[in-house]
Parts: sequence; C-alpha cells; structure tokens
Amino acid sequence: MSTSTSGVSSEASITPVVVRLKLSLLRNGLRQSAGRRAAYITSVVVVLLFAALQLLGLIALRGNAHAASVTVLLIAVMALGWAVMPLFFPSGDETLDPTRLVMLPLRPHPLVRALLISSLVGIGPLFTLCLLVGSVISVSHGTAAYVTGVVAVPLALLVCVALARAVAAANIRLLSSRKGRDLAVLSGLVIAIGAQLVNFGAQRLGSAGGLSRLDPAADVLRWVPPGSAIGAVDSMSRGSYGAGVAQLVLGVAALVGLLALWSRHLTRLMTSPDGSTLQAGESAARERVPTGGLCRLLPPGRTGTVMERSLRYVWRDPKTKAAWVTSLAIGLIVPVFNALQGTGSIYFACFAAGMLGIQMYNQFGQDTSAFWMVAMTIASPHDAYVELRGRALALLVITLPYATLVTVLTTAMLDDWSKLPEVLGLSFALLGAMLATGAWSSARFPYSIPQEGYKNVAPGQAGLAWIAIFGGMVSAALLTAPVITLTIWLNVTADGDRWSWLLLPLGAGYGALITAFGLRMAAPRTARRLPEILAAVSKG
Repeated sequence: MSTSTSGVSSEASITPVVVRLKLSLLRNGLRQSAGRRAAYITSVVVVLLFAALQLLGLIALRGNAHAASVTVLLIAVMALGWAVMPLFFPSGDETLDPTRLVMLPLRPHPLVRALLISSLVGIGPLFTLCLLVGSVISVSHGTAAYVTGVVAVPLALLVCVALARAVAAANIRLLSSRKGRDLAVLSGLVIAIGAQLVNFGAQRLGSAGGLSRLDPAADVLRWVPPGSAIGAVDSMSRGSYGAGVAQLVLGVAALVGLLALWSRHLTRLMTSPDGSTLQAGESAARERVPTGGLCRLLPPGRTGTVMERSLRYVWRDPKTKAAWVTSLAIGLIVPVFNALQGTGSIYFACFAAGMLGIQMYNQFGQDTSAFWMVAMTIASPHDAYVELRGRALALLVITLPYATLVTVLTTAMLDDWSKLPEVLGLSFALLGAMLATGAWSSARFPYSIPQEGYKNVAPGQAGLAWIAIFGGMVSAALLTAPVITLTIWLNVTADGDRWSWLLLPLGAGYGALITAFGLRMAAPRTARRLPEILAAVSKG
C-alpha cells in the first residue's frame, strides 16, 4: 500500500518539479556570462515589443471583411514554425530531449503532462499567446464568440506546443546524432527562402485583389488545427454554431492525437535500446564521401591535397556546410526573385559571386585547433602560397560554374542576352578581388569558429570578424573598380554595345591576375604569422 501511495505521490508532483527544472536551466544558462544575459534580455524586449505591435495590429483589423482569413493563415504559419523549429534548433531547449530522463522511474503519461506544462514557459509561448489573443479579438462578435475564444486560445496554444514536442520526440535520435545536427544547415536556406516568399507574397497582396486573395486558402485552413480554433470563433460570430462546435472538436481531437503520438514516442524512447552506435564500422563506410573520381581530377602534389581537404570540409563540417548552403541559396534567391517580380536587374547576378567569395575569408578559422597540422607543413612563403592557392582553387571548383549558372538563368528570365558577357566578366572580376582580399584577410585577421552551438565567432573575436569580412568586402569593391568603371563607360558610350563582349575576357583575366597577386601578397604574411594564426583559430 505504501509503495502505491508513493508512486501516486511521485506522479502528482512531477509537473512542478519539471517546471522548476525548466526555470533552473534558464536561470543557470543566464548566469554563465553577462553577454548571455544581455542577449537574452534584449531578445525578450524585442520579442515582446514585436508581439505588442502584432497584437495592436490584429485588434485594428477588427471589423475588416477579411480579418478571419488573415488570422487563420497567421496561426497556420505560426503552427508550421512550431513544427519545424525543433528540427532546425534541437539544442535550443534542453528539455526537448526526453532521453535525458530515460534513467528515471517515470511513466510516459505523467511525463507528457509535465513536459507539456513546462513547455508553456518561455518567450515562444508568450509570443504565440499574444498572436492568438489578438486573432480572437479581431474576429469575435457576440457573446458566443467570446466564450468560444476563451476555449480557443489555450486550445490552439496547446496544439502548437504538443506539435513541437511530438516532432522533437519522433526525431530526437536523429537530432542528437552528429549527422542529424546537420539538419540545422537547412535553417539558413529556409530563412532565406521564407523571407523572399514573404516579400513576394506581400507584393502580390498589394496588387489587384488585396486581402481577398487569401480567402481560398483560409477557407481550407480554417478546418485544419490549430487554425480551426480561430475558425470556430469566426463561425460563432457569424451564427454558424454547428460549424463552430465542429471546428472546436477538430482542435480537441488534434490535441489528443498529438499527445497520444508524443506519449507513444516517449514510451519507445524510454524502453528501446539506442542502436545509433551499432555496426559503427559499417555506418562509417556507408557515410564515406565517394571522392575517388574527384581525386583523380585534382592536380597532383600539395595543391590537390589541399583542394580535397577543403572540399571535404564543405561536405562534412556542419559549420562550413551551413555557410555554403546559405550562400548558395541567397546567391540564387536574390537575382531570381527580383527577376520574377519584374523589378530585377541582370547585374543582381553578381550577387552569386559575391556571396560565395565571402567563403574565402577566414580560411584558417574553419580548421580550428586542427590548423596546427597544416602549420607544421608550412616552412616558407612558397609553402604558404601553395596552401592558399589550393584553398582558392577548391572554392573556384564550386563558385565558377555556380556564378555562371546563376548569371545565365537571370539573363534568360529577363531576356537580356546582350548583357550576358559583361555581367559574367564583372562577376569573375569581383570573385577574383574577393579571393585576393580573402587570402590576405585570412592571414591578417584570423578568428575561431566554435564547433558547438550556433555561434560563428568565438567570444571576444567579434571585432576581428567584422573587420575581416566587411573590410575585405570594401577592399574587394575598390579592386573591382576598374572593371566597374569600364562597364559603366561602355554602357553610356554610343557604340559601347559593339565592344561590351570584351568585358568577359577582360573581367576573367583581371580576376585571375588580382587573385594571383593577392595570394602572393598573403603568402609571406601567412608564413610569418603562423603562431598568431594558430592561437587565434584555436581559441574557444
């Protein structure tokens, strides 16, 4: 009898314990440094200010004929964010990982309840609550609608939280592995694409039709939880009580289903062995990068070895891969989306070369403490030159065809083929200038890239990063000035179109010469500053 009573008491007390655990994790994290406290407080202030503005905006929408469409779509997009954020930021909340509790004598159902309540503590739930309250106010008309809103707000919030927890629990084995953490690489791509889609959609809404263009999508999403909760309030406002009740029931059913799915995954996690380390040798063999064909194409000697190492970093290192994926995505999105909107210029295609040229900066930082092995092989400026040349050539293997592809695609979309040679020449010249300044900046302003977490600069080195990147970009723009000036002169000259094709060979040749010059200038400094570079990139 005493054992049973103890078990019941333990289950009854688990919720406040988990909530206190969540608060303790937050408090202890803020105690680590003053910078972290300042960043957290700043983020809280910014989020609360944005939430307040959103709340006022939604309230101001009250009475608009399309208020329900806007709010339903807003809540649907917010729910999508709750679903995908655990995949992109698995380490953002330590309590998202239930495997930390595997060794404790806890049952799944009380644990689900406790984790659900603790998940309501944080900036995200508060921001979501503000949006839900504003959405309900904007569509509520009448007593029945307000009463429904009192139920709809917590229901929609719990659906969002349960959705995030269920997704995290279903993928936690993957997210906690090294390969799984590479999913965070997609965050830059999704954010970049999402920002452009929002911009594109806003411009479309500003055209003929306005908010009425949202109605067809909203008519579907008002029956999809958690949007169905806002749809229920709107249905009650219009006197459709049966539809309102049905939409609320859909929300409750979704919450029950998500909790059941979450509980099922928790049970499996807490009772099944982790096979992620089984047959490690076979897994490693399967994951080995098939570079045999590529190695045969690379030049012999140290140059080919450096190129292969750099390309392996791009493929295997999460931080390097994240930087490359983001640059590739933005370099394509900016010219293409501007061309789709009809407001773009073919010269936006140079953005691709510029974004990828940034990867030349801080070349030694991506090696972190492993740079000492590279440093041991550099005994003279010639060795440093070959090392830098191999890294630049590895970057060109990806950048040259990519920049050419983006330029041709942008030209085809704008149907301005006469400008293709000069834009390609300008892109190649810009790329050469960035390779030159990137090599020099890598030797003069190296900084460390932390391997854990989502910071790209070690504490105390942010100033070096700003100087290296933005100073180098300004220098690259100045170095490209002769080609830019020639391009402008040919465009304003009466018969300049006849000679504009010369910009392609001139730009390519100028880019190659300035790259070689930059590598030659950076090599002696690299060989001379090896101890300082090693100390800088090994920090953190």
